[in-house]
Amino acid sequence: MNIAIAVMSGFAMASAAPLLHRFLRRFARGGTVAGWLVALLPLALTAYFASYTSAIARGETFVVSYTWASGLGVNLSFYVDGLSLLFALLISGIGALIVIYAGSYLAGHEHLGRFYTYLLMFMASMLGLALAGNIITLYVFWELTSISSYLLIGFEHKKETARRAALQALLVTGAGGLALLGGLVLLGQAAGSFELPALLASGDAIRSHALYVPILLLVLLGAFTKSAQFPFHFWLPGAMEAPTPVSAYLHSATMVKAGVFLLARFFPVLGGTNEWLYIVTTVGAVTMLVGGILALYQTDLKLVLAYSTVSALGTLVALLGLGTTQAITAAIVFLLAHALYKGALFMITGAVDHETGTRDVERLGGLRRAMPITAGVAVLAAVSLAGFGPVLSFIGKELLLEAVLQVEAFRALLVAVAVLSGALFVAVASIVSIRPFFGAHVATPKEAHEAPRSLWMGPALLALLGVVIGIAPGTVGSGIVAPSVASVLGRIEPVKLGLWHGFNPALALSVVSVVIGFVIYRGWVALRTHTTSLTEKIFVWGPARWYGVILDGVFALAQRQTRLLQNGYLRVYVLIVIASTIGLVGYTFVVGGGLNANFVWTELRFYEAGIAIIILLAAIAAVRSRSRLGAVASLGVVGFGVALIFILYGAPDLALTQFLIETLTVILLVLVFYHLPRFAIFSSKRARVRDLAIALSAGALMTMLVLVANSVRFAPPISDYFAERSLPDAHGRNIVNVILVDFRGLDTLGEITVLAVAAFGVYALLKLRPQKKEGK
Repeated sequence: MNIAIAVMSGFAMASAAPLLHRFLRRFARGGTVAGWLVALLPLALTAYFASYTSAIARGETFVVSYTWASGLGVNLSFYVDGLSLLFALLISGIGALIVIYAGSYLAGHEHLGRFYTYLLMFMASMLGLALAGNIITLYVFWELTSISSYLLIGFEHKKETARRAALQALLVTGAGGLALLGGLVLLGQAAGSFELPALLASGDAIRSHALYVPILLLVLLGAFTKSAQFPFHFWLPGAMEAPTPVSAYLHSATMVKAGVFLLARFFPVLGGTNEWLYIVTTVGAVTMLVGGILALYQTDLKLVLAYSTVSALGTLVALLGLGTTQAITAAIVFLLAHALYKGALFMITGAVDHETGTRDVERLGGLRRAMPITAGVAVLAAVSLAGFGPVLSFIGKELLLEAVLQVEAFRALLVAVAVLSGALFVAVASIVSIRPFFGAHVATPKEAHEAPRSLWMGPALLALLGVVIGIAPGTVGSGIVAPSVASVLGRIEPVKLGLWHGFNPALALSVVSVVIGFVIYRGWVALRTHTTSLTEKIFVWGPARWYGVILDGVFALAQRQTRLLQNGYLRVYVLIVIASTIGLVGYTFVVGGGLNANFVWTELRFYEAGIAIIILLAAIAAVRSRSRLGAVASLGVVGFGVALIFILYGAPDLALTQFLIETLTVILLVLVFYHLPRFAIFSSKRARVRDLAIALSAGALMTMLVLVANSVRFAPPISDYFAERSLPDAHGRNIVNVILVDFRGLDTLGEITVLAVAAFGVYALLKLRPQKKEGK
C-alpha cells in the first residue's frame, strides 16, 4: 500500500459501506456489527501511518505524485512529514472509534448505511487534505470536506434546523474556500510551482513578493472560516444539529482543525512577518475570549462543548500567530491534547443523551450512580479540558503560558487573555462533569442506565491516552511532536516535554486560572441569571445576525433579478442576450485595440455594391412593411441576394441550396401567415427606438468583428489544403462535397443525426393528436 491508495481506500469503503450494512443487518439487530467491520479500515490506516513514525522522526519525508493536469502544473501529489503524519493519525485513529460509536448510537436508524458513507467520505477527504503535496490537490480535498460535512450536518434532513445549519456551514466555509482558491493560485504564481516541497523552500521569495499581502489575506480568510474564528465562529455551534458522532469527529478533531492545519502548513511560507503576527494573533486571541464567554451561557452540553471548541481553536491560531519555537510546540501539544479530550467529551455527551433523553445540564444530576463508567470517563476527560493535573493538556497549558510570557509586544494583554481563557476552560470542565454526574439526583425523560460498551469504550480510550501521554510525554515527544514542530518551523528544533517544569510564573498563572475557573463555576447560575439579558443585547447584532441579514438580502436580490430576467417573454430574453453580448464583446473589442486594427478591404465592384444595397433596402422594407405578403417577399429578396453573393464568389452549389431554401421558406411563410392575424403595432415608440439602437449596434459590432478577423492570420488558409487534397485523397472534384463527406464527415453525420431525432420528435407529436371519438 502507498499513500495514494491509503487515501483513496476511504472513498472505496464509503461506496461499499451501505451494501455491507444492508447485508449484515439481517444477522445482527440494528446493524451494529457493520460498524465494527467498517472500522477495520480506519484502524488499518492508523497502523499504516504509524509505520512512518520512526522514519519521520529521523527527518525523512515521503512524496508520491501522479500526473494530472501537467500543462497547468497540477499533480495528484501526496506529501508525508511530521505535521501531515500527526493529522493522519488523528483522522484515522479517532475515525475508527467514531465509526464503532456511531454503529451503536444510531443503531436501528433507517439511514445508518448512508451515514457510514458520508462519514468515510469525510475521513478520506480529510486525509487527502492533510497529506496533499500539491496546493491545488489540497484545495480539491478542502472542498470535499465542506461537501461531505454538509451531508453529515444535514443528516437528519427532515429537521428544518439541521438543513439550515448544514447550509450555513456550507455557505460560510464555501465562501472562505473561494478566497482560499484565489490565494493558492496567486501563491503558485509567485513561487512558480504548485508543488508543496517547492513552496516550502520559497518562503523568503514569497514574503518579499509584491503579491504577499493579497496571498496572506486570502489564505487567512479561508483558514478563519474553516476553523470558526471570530467573526465566522457562529456556524460551529449551529452545526451541533448534526448527530453526536458527527460533532465528536468533525467539530473536535478534524474539520474545524483544517484551518489550523492550513496555517501550520503555510507558516514556513507566509509566517514570520508583522502582518502575520498581528492579524493571526489578534483574531486568535479574540476568538479565545468570545468562545469561552459564550460557552458559559449555554445549558445544552453540546453547545457548551462547541463554544469551548471555538475558544480552543482561537488558542491554536493565536499560538501559530506568535510563531516562536515555544509557541509552535505549545500549539502542537495543545492540538493533540484537545483532539483526545474533546472527542471523548462529545461522545460522553452523546451517551448521556442516548441513555437519559436530554442534554440539558439543568435537567441532569446525580448520574454517577446510574452511569458510573460514563461518569468516570467524563471526569477524566474534564480534567484534561481544565488542563490541570497529570494530563497532556497541562503540558500544553504550561507551554502556552511560557510562550506568552516571552512575547515582547502586548505581553500583559496576552497573558491576561491566556489566564482568563484557561479559567473559562476550568469552568466549562466543571459544567460538563460535576453538574450532570454529581449532586442530587434529577429525574430525566428516560430512566438512566449505563451506556453500552461501544458508547463508552472510545471516549475511555481517548481520555486514558491523555493521562498516559501526560505522565509519559516521551512517548510522543520525539516521534510525533518534534517532527511536527520541525515541519511548521521549517527547521529542526530540540523539543523536550515534561509534566513538571518546576515552580515558575507559568505554574503560578495556571493555578490562578484554576481558582478563577472554580469561582466562575460556583457563580455560574447567578451569572447566567443576571447577565443573560445584557449579553443578548450585546450579541443581538453579532456575526450570526449579519449572516442572516446578508442571506436575506441575497434572496431578495435573486427574486428581483428573477422577476426581471425570467419574466416569461421571449423577446426580453433575446434582447438581454444581444445587449449583453454587445456590451461584453464590444468592451473587449474596444479595450483590446480593435478600433486600431488594419482592416482589409477587398476591391468592391459596382454590381457587388448594388447587391449589398438591395439586401439592405429589402431588410428595411421587411421591418417597415404593414403587409404580411410584402414582409415575406422582402425577406425572400434578402435570401436571394445572399445567394447571388455565393454565385459571385464561386459557390454555385451553395447558391442553389440557398435558392431552394429561400423559395420553400417564402412559400411556407405565405401559407402560414394566411392563417395569422394581420400586423399590428403593440410596442411603444420608445421601445421601437430602443430595439433599433440595439439592432444597429449588434450589426455594427458583427461587421467590425468580421473585418478585424479577416485582417488577422494566425495560420495559412486551410482552403488551399482542401483544394490540393480533394482529388488525390478523396477522389472528388467537388471540393464542397468532399469537405462535407470526407474531411468533415463526422460533422455531417452529427447534423444528419440531429435532423433524424427532430423528425422522430415531429412524428411523435403528430401521433399525440387527440383522436376523434366515434359518433362525432
